[in-house]
Amino acid sequence: MSSDIAIGVYGAGKCYLVYDRPEDRLKQAVFGRAAQLLNRPIPRYFREFWALREVGFEIRRGETVGIIGRNGAGKSTLLQMICGTLTPTVGHIHTQGRIAALLELGAGFNPEFTGRENVQLNASILGLSDADIETRFPAIAEFAGLGDFIDQPVKTYSSGMSVRLAFAVMAHVDADILIIDEALAVGDAFFVQKCMRFLRDFARRGTLLFVSHDSSAVLSLCDRAVWLDSGTLVQDGTPKEVSDAYLAKLYESRQGQDSGLRKDLPDNDVQLAFDQGEPSQGEGSDPADAGEADMRDLPAPTGVASFGAGGAVIRAVNVRDQSGTPLLSVEGGEHVTVEIVADAKIDLASPILGFHLRDRLGQNLFGENTYLTYAEQMPHVRAGQRMRARFNFQMPYLVNGDYMVSVAVADGTQLDHVQHHWVIDAITLKSNSRHNYRGLLGIPGMTVDLRVASDAADP
Repeated sequence: MSSDIAIGVYGAGKCYLVYDRPEDRLKQAVFGRAAQLLNRPIPRYFREFWALREVGFEIRRGETVGIIGRNGAGKSTLLQMICGTLTPTVGHIHTQGRIAALLELGAGFNPEFTGRENVQLNASILGLSDADIETRFPAIAEFAGLGDFIDQPVKTYSSGMSVRLAFAVMAHVDADILIIDEALAVGDAFFVQKCMRFLRDFARRGTLLFVSHDSSAVLSLCDRAVWLDSGTLVQDGTPKEVSDAYLAKLYESRQGQDSGLRKDLPDNDVQLAFDQGEPSQGEGSDPADAGEADMRDLPAPTGVASFGAGGAVIRAVNVRDQSGTPLLSVEGGEHVTVEIVADAKIDLASPILGFHLRDRLGQNLFGENTYLTYAEQMPHVRAGQRMRARFNFQMPYLVNGDYMVSVAVADGTQLDHVQHHWVIDAITLKSNSRHNYRGLLGIPGMTVDLRVASDAADP
């Protein structure tokens, strides 16, 4: 394996033997051994379950790789094999450098030991000398923030306290490779932010393997993403590409595959218009009256660019200024209208249309849908009718660069719905802002008032 490769996984698989009854395990041991000695076919009193099958990829030094997948996809099994706590049934795994791992909650801790004793135990297992542990203990204790509980048995800790202690140890052992398996999901918001700051700093100098159900964390933190499903590697690519494909698969598994959307619906004079907020006023034509001929027709769904159950199809989408002119770029602060046109292929009891504005990494910056505005008066839409949704707002200030608008039409409620057509990155907007600000978004129209009183008693 090249010295530039920190982790190499080559055709790795893990098989477990599943016995339906306790006595089957005894039968397998006795009769299986007897058949082997007599040179006869070995009977099988078990079933094979492959948690992982033929998984292969390489992670270079300094890369940050996220692993995504549903529960039971094999993510934790893979991480345990990389850490060496599980042995692959087939294939092999190579690692180079000291590994520090935060796997299942409480792993590696003795519940009868105090937090201080567990720090000493875990740090020594990870290769620190007694002198190094003594020197670094104050920093570990400060990072964990447990106070006097550091000298209490770990069995008295909450799940969040255990994660604090485990992460604090991992952060101070000079590891070359960090492996984290969804453990941060139980931490409080302040500690999670503290951990994310550490991980971003570590990613500049080390190799990070990160498992999370939070796609925004994978999008913002990782250079690559690996998608596992049912123990096999489905996709290895950029976080944005893999996350979009994973989202489409989640909806498909929940409501069935895309039924094959066509673009041959007849036009219908009946329109259902959702107007989000007050229409923008300005010179020229109103965006509400803009003809569909000026809209950008969306291409037929291909790959992961579009998915859904197929009960409705998005026919057009546009972003317009106050005069109704389609926008290709924005500066921030201007009044805009996002317009979505969709055709119903089946009857929809509670249609929802909405959009997200996403950055180049695929992170959702903001968005809106029609549900809350029309929840009390949601009209029934018949097959063949056309829906038109307009969202009027003042565009925030954005960091200069490219942004994508993703749109969708669904049927149901915010929490329980069928996604009929979701178009990923339907159109692109370029930000050419001249404003200086901090963060992902700037707020237009904000005023700042600073007053200095003559003394502390003044209001």
